[in-house]
Amino acid sequence: MRSFYIALFFWNFAGLLYGQGTLLPLGSETYWTMERLEIETGMSAPFHSTLKYYLRGDMVRYAMQLDTSSELSLSAKDRADLAYIFKDNNEWLVTSAYPVTLAGPKDDPVYAYKGKVDSTGEWSSYYYRTKKPILKIFYRTPANFYEIDRPFFHLRVNPIVNFYGGKTNERGSDLLFLNQRGFRIRGGIDDRIFFYTDLIETQARFPDYVRERSERDNAVPGAGFFKPYRSSIFDINDGYDFLQAQGYFGFNITKHVGMQLGHGRHFIGNGYRSLFLSDFSPNYFYLKLNWRVWRFHLQNIFAEVALQGAGDDVGDLLIPKKYFAAHYLSFAATPKLTVGFFESVVFSRNNQFELQYLNPVILYRTVEQLVGSPDNVLLGFEFKWNLLERTQLYGQVIFDEFKFDELFLSDRKWWGNKYGIQAGVKYVNVFGIDHLDAQAEFNLVRPYTYSHRDSSATYSNYNQPLAHPLGANFKEYILRLRYQATPKLLFKARAIRANTGEDVDGINYGYNVLEPTGNNKIEEGVVIGQGVRTEINLFGLEASYAFWHNMELTLEYFFRDKQSEIPERRLRTSYIGGGLRINIAKEYQDF
Repeated sequence: MRSFYIALFFWNFAGLLYGQGTLLPLGSETYWTMERLEIETGMSAPFHSTLKYYLRGDMVRYAMQLDTSSELSLSAKDRADLAYIFKDNNEWLVTSAYPVTLAGPKDDPVYAYKGKVDSTGEWSSYYYRTKKPILKIFYRTPANFYEIDRPFFHLRVNPIVNFYGGKTNERGSDLLFLNQRGFRIRGGIDDRIFFYTDLIETQARFPDYVRERSERDNAVPGAGFFKPYRSSIFDINDGYDFLQAQGYFGFNITKHVGMQLGHGRHFIGNGYRSLFLSDFSPNYFYLKLNWRVWRFHLQNIFAEVALQGAGDDVGDLLIPKKYFAAHYLSFAATPKLTVGFFESVVFSRNNQFELQYLNPVILYRTVEQLVGSPDNVLLGFEFKWNLLERTQLYGQVIFDEFKFDELFLSDRKWWGNKYGIQAGVKYVNVFGIDHLDAQAEFNLVRPYTYSHRDSSATYSNYNQPLAHPLGANFKEYILRLRYQATPKLLFKARAIRANTGEDVDGINYGYNVLEPTGNNKIEEGVVIGQGVRTEINLFGLEASYAFWHNMELTLEYFFRDKQSEIPERRLRTSYIGGGLRINIAKEYQDF
């Protein structure tokens, strides 16, 4: 019972947190770590986990809560997870040597509850240091190549490396590779201003199914501008070369309101996929506001995205732009139940943002009607429920367009009933095995969802979906397993099955969100899977060994089989590969 009151205290304390800070990069394994800790312990995290990114300061606060709770029985692996969080976010552990620490003033309730801040005025007991730094300058702590901690200022600099090689069964060259190099910098000033930037240069040869997708959409998944890459040494003439950059500037307007201006991506959801907003498309320019008060977290995103793919022939002309605005309101109804409301609008104007969409609290559907209803508005609802000690249920519902009588009273299956559904479950410590976790997820999206009569208002960026990678007109089943054998050794497996219907012969069956809903659509009798019936089965196995903090050796097996009513569209892919990753997460091409 006492643990319940501890959870209740921190649940209500969440509203006291600062509005902004540096963020955990998308794709990091730490996201799963934070989620499993919340599910396993039953102690509510002091943030709304549906909204990704997570603030690094929030993660440290939560790790301290778990570490200091006398009611929790944490395993050695759980303790290793907490140690990783402290190492990876040590700028939030500077103590009383500074008048105001990077984790907040000394009257911060977390510190009052924690009761472990060192009185020496030097370092927190959670601050890990390397015994023998390189040249006494580099890697003074395990997580950072170079770092600075000064009163009212901190800086972290790290390299990014991803060398991957594989062998595939495909025709032509059987070599797959991924060569990425770059850097990442983050910092903060006065506990009010935060900044982040990274730059990654990539040369790659992807499997055939990825190249087919790139040729169809004139866009490499996850990339913006790209150019061909050829190598006479490795006999490669179908590779890609592209540069990715991400960065933002953040400012704490008040204790509860933060602002960000930057270039990047976002993810809203608790699943492997998101039907609201995912990180599948390339980085885009955005202004973001976060309002965190009591049990509420409201996030506003105002963004500029590309109207077409970088591979489209525009010469030296400016790539046409379009815009989107999104709100997500999250409410922690109880320590275990969180519900959310989502709305977004995509629109195109001649070199300007529709100013009426800047209102951070109004329903976009009313604004759309006021300006003449020319835009693409989506509405959605979401929930996350930590139902039992080791179980989490979650789900999403998205509505693009529908009429009540057509959806519930008519049986003609009107094309305009555009909606999607997600339902999922997470279960940690399966069969009582510490750190053996499972996730099962189902996604369904009706034909023509995310598309629009005006091709400039489709829910896309650089010819890539802003939500689910499959677009629309599909059912998908996902099963994932994750086993942390030791703090350094991780195994993962995933199996995905998708049934969809592709377009053919100039008829829009509602599969490709880039296609406008013009005269070539099906008006009635619309069902999921209409068109060229297609089934995709995907299976992946991974093993990784971390020989140093955020440095790991990887080994992977991948299989994908696409069956289609049209024999020419059938494609089977398998490969095995491995490599070295430093300070970068794996990007999955599961479509």
